[in-house]
Amino acid sequence: MFGEEPKTEEKPPNRPNVLLVFADQMRGMSMGCMGDPDVQTPNLDRLAKEGLLFTNALANCPVCTPARASLLTGLYPLTHRAVCNDMQVSTDVPTLATVLKDEGYATGYVGKWHLDGVPRDKFTPPGPRRLGFDYWRAWNCHHDYFSAKCHADTEEPVALEGYEPAAQTDLAIQFMRDHRDNPFLLCLSWGPPHDPYDQVPEEHRKQYVPDKLTLRPNAQNADREQVANYYAAITALDEQVGRLVRALKELRLDENTLVVFTSDHGDMLGSHDRTHKEQPWEECLLIPLIMRWPARLGNAQVVDTLVGIVDLMPTILGLAGIEVPKGLGGADLSAPIRGEMAQEPGSAFLQVIVPSNQARGNGVKEWRGIRTKRYTYARYQNGDGWVLFDNRTDPSQQKDLFHDKSAVRLRRELECELQGWLQKTGDKFLSWQEHIQELDLVEAWNERERHRHPEKPELVE
Repeated sequence: MFGEEPKTEEKPPNRPNVLLVFADQMRGMSMGCMGDPDVQTPNLDRLAKEGLLFTNALANCPVCTPARASLLTGLYPLTHRAVCNDMQVSTDVPTLATVLKDEGYATGYVGKWHLDGVPRDKFTPPGPRRLGFDYWRAWNCHHDYFSAKCHADTEEPVALEGYEPAAQTDLAIQFMRDHRDNPFLLCLSWGPPHDPYDQVPEEHRKQYVPDKLTLRPNAQNADREQVANYYAAITALDEQVGRLVRALKELRLDENTLVVFTSDHGDMLGSHDRTHKEQPWEECLLIPLIMRWPARLGNAQVVDTLVGIVDLMPTILGLAGIEVPKGLGGADLSAPIRGEMAQEPGSAFLQVIVPSNQARGNGVKEWRGIRTKRYTYARYQNGDGWVLFDNRTDPSQQKDLFHDKSAVRLRRELECELQGWLQKTGDKFLSWQEHIQELDLVEAWNERERHRHPEKPELVE
């Protein structure tokens, strides 16, 4: 299914270093450059002014493990097999790191991994389960931002002093310093602003007064203290973005390094009286995406191309001038990003295959949908409707048109588009249990359940 990449002896001089930085559970609208009146992100705003700011970047499957696997493989979850949190990603598919490694790049990964199944504190040894990354300072999954640890190449954990993202940024800068004479791919994966929201440096917490925040129109009942801490965590990450850019300039790597900043998905954070992820509202689907490459990309450009997280792996390769493996689910969007005449996607495919216990607590069932530049459409597995929003006339998504008689024709058109995506991706839209069985993941699922919910595992026969 997948084509092999031709190997070369050395990287042509115009191919960039790649610094891929991603936060966890960061909403796309929660940056100053995206119009948020409260959150302070001066370094991200500057990065956007010096590069490209994407206003329609989306999490195709808005939950951590599936989204992260799609980011690194360019595949949808039913292909990379990490269909929900704490399931192990397939190791026999091309990844961003394996392709660039074959092209002579040094590869490094720092931060949260969450792609190696259970238990969450397991050691990921050198080899295929690292998906092509050689340098390794990572931890499978935790959300402890002040007493953090990571693994290197042995099972003995390495303590990270102070605020975890700052310590991880130290490691990232050292990696760039050590590899400044060679092409590199470095992925830096921060844990915040994922809850617990109160684990944030005090100096940034003081920057936000809960009662003075401007809540979103659809979030008037939101917990103001949570929102303030969420913004404080984003500002803390923004400080680390500034450190990374300064380091690139000091190391004279600035001009020929493609910096990509994004996240795996957003956070409802009280909008529509909902929390967390796995839901088809903008607060959950829209992710930050900024690209900066001074040598090749323009600056201060706002790009409204629909970009799914599944498109980032092939697009990064396309921008770097490297052949994209065949058989990917994501699209290489490097041509329209460079301003060339090229067909853009008319919609992005959305899915939650296995809703988590947390999501089911929010009333979420298996769902599929699409997002166009104007509309969001999603429905349940049993055919019941869920949401249809006109994001142009109703940017806060407070008027659901799904059962509106005036939207019957529109609903049919969007359902036809969804059917095309289901066929294209080979998604039979089964119940989550049937997908687990069809993918031969029963044993892996049951192991996950016994680790994650030992008192009441939800086993599949």
